[in-house]
Amino acid sequence: MLPSSESNYQPIQDSQTKLDRFIVCGLGSLGQHCVSILKEYGVVVNAIDQEQPKDLQIPNLLSLLERLLIGDCRQAGVLEQANITQCRTIILATGNERVNIEAALAARLLNPQARLVIRSEKQNLNQLLSQTLGNFIAFEPNQISASGFAIAALGDESIGYFQMAEYQFRVVKHQVKMSDNWCNKLHIYELNTLHRRLLNHAHDSFLLPKEFHQWEPEATLSPGDTIIYIEVTEQLRSLKKFPTQPKYNWQQLWQEILLGRAWKKFKHKIVYLSRTFSRYQSLRVAIICGLTVLFLWGLGTVIYILNYPGSNILEAFYATGVLLLGGYGDIFGGINFKTPPEAAQHMSGWLRLFSLGLTLIGIGFVGVLYALLTDALLSSRFEFFNSYQPSMPQKDHIILIGLNRVGQRVAALLQEFKQPFVGISSTALNIDFFKKVPLIIDSIADALGKVNLANSKSVVVVTDDDIENLEIALMVHAQSPTTRVVIRTYDRYFRDNVARLFPYAQVICTSAISAEVFAAAAFGENILSLFNFDTQTILVVEYIIEANDTLNGLLLAEVAYGYGVVPILYQSLKRSPVKLMPSDNIQLGIGDRLIVLANSNSLQRIERGEMLPRTWQVEVEKVLAQDAIFDGANEISIISGCNIGTARKLMDNLPGQLPRALYKQQALRLVRRLSKLRVTARLQPSSHSRDN
Repeated sequence: MLPSSESNYQPIQDSQTKLDRFIVCGLGSLGQHCVSILKEYGVVVNAIDQEQPKDLQIPNLLSLLERLLIGDCRQAGVLEQANITQCRTIILATGNERVNIEAALAARLLNPQARLVIRSEKQNLNQLLSQTLGNFIAFEPNQISASGFAIAALGDESIGYFQMAEYQFRVVKHQVKMSDNWCNKLHIYELNTLHRRLLNHAHDSFLLPKEFHQWEPEATLSPGDTIIYIEVTEQLRSLKKFPTQPKYNWQQLWQEILLGRAWKKFKHKIVYLSRTFSRYQSLRVAIICGLTVLFLWGLGTVIYILNYPGSNILEAFYATGVLLLGGYGDIFGGINFKTPPEAAQHMSGWLRLFSLGLTLIGIGFVGVLYALLTDALLSSRFEFFNSYQPSMPQKDHIILIGLNRVGQRVAALLQEFKQPFVGISSTALNIDFFKKVPLIIDSIADALGKVNLANSKSVVVVTDDDIENLEIALMVHAQSPTTRVVIRTYDRYFRDNVARLFPYAQVICTSAISAEVFAAAAFGENILSLFNFDTQTILVVEYIIEANDTLNGLLLAEVAYGYGVVPILYQSLKRSPVKLMPSDNIQLGIGDRLIVLANSNSLQRIERGEMLPRTWQVEVEKVLAQDAIFDGANEISIISGCNIGTARKLMDNLPGQLPRALYKQQALRLVRRLSKLRVTARLQPSSHSRDN
């Protein structure tokens, strides 16, 4: 989850009463991308920088600005020249954290209502400033982009992972196989459940749509199809409250025995335990010795009781223990051929020989246990006093090149994922964290020969130089063509060119990703998290519905298909139950909480209140049962959002056409629901779509 410094701030949606003027301070890579994205929203942008920008990563940057001021953004005069008093939001994106904070204080004095979005990693200070200044939020670009590198490096089907309150969400990109239960069985719309939502579908993975909901609901999944979906993987709070072990089901156990499943499960457990013990040779020897000693102890106790019925069981137990610890002489006395000990006079020869055997075996096995214990104590002592250098992973590991702030954050995330990795740096590091992970300090070319590159899962290159990152990626591909490569860059045009020329590499532009977060936050959106697929960034955005909100009064179907977002969480009141993957039939009201997945285009449409056109009509033909008239009218009103009176009038005068156009997926859902109620209906394009 992205670090947010605000907790109670409500988004500003009343853009009509405010001039859409924005100020960007600092025209480095992040600042330039912020200007470019803000202009896509159709707003006026002024900029402040210490000097005329030289390295233009956005070629037409100067033409996008209404005014560029050269000066210090901390000075009140410079801010006033940039129209800070008429500004809706100021983005402070310089590379100097102190400058950003001082400029935020100066801006707040000049404009108490302006929204402040700053670049800062001081989380504690950011929270205090948010409480003091209000309408304030801070982000750290390195932290924003690090999760993208870590997830891309894992190389599995997961392309996004985030947590909201007690719920964990995972975004998956999956290529359908013939062995899948979904293949050739389910329609696309049937993938949507209470805990899963489909985001994208295509017959070719290279032709995935750039917008959500661009798939045919009635199509059937075929082998080779690519789907992207989001699912709820865990509910942490429920796991704490309720027991995790189900009740024992004898009928199910009997069925598993008959089908042979129980034996298969038992064999799998035996294999798993044997593999586990094989990794720990000392532990296996200790367990064998301990079990042997316990067995002999019990056996000796039983034999002595049987041969001496009048003896006490405790005496037999202790006597056997003394023998196992080498106490043969303590029980039978010293060696004296003329006068044997009293204990030996009344003992048979075989029993005395058995006692001697107990002592010899006990000395051997107990000695082994002592040796293992001593070895463990000495090893732990050496590990405590000596610096611990973990061994180099042999396969399925990640190679992380470039241990700057981004690299350090990626390393921390990989460790949280329990993913083995090795770090490479050309300079020495004075960071305690990297003393606990495999690390090579050497030139990149020489280090690649020491990290088992051919058996690695992926290579992540996050140095501060774009060209060096590309050079390292080419070196990696030349030595190991099958290894996944993830490259960091600051320029989105460089990213697009490299991605097209070298399809084996995944290129992530940190500035572009961070700028989308900064720009969305500039409009008052509460950004909870983000993830990437293909070349676009998907934001997890939270809305609290207000009276003048463009979302107020809409059905979730209209929000989803009209603005191109995916609702994943809805809550009518703060204390009411949370609904995951909420129904399209829910109508938003003031105070409702809604969390959606959205790209930059979707956020722009919501900001401007520009919904995609409804292009489909529903033609209701006839009813097959009299009671279907009443139920059908209710279903039409619920799904389409029309007045119940209008729906009843339509059902009383069949055949007829629903007076309002719908979105395709919304209309198809209505037709399916009416069919279950024994009402015949069909879709047809609206007159508006036919005219176009």
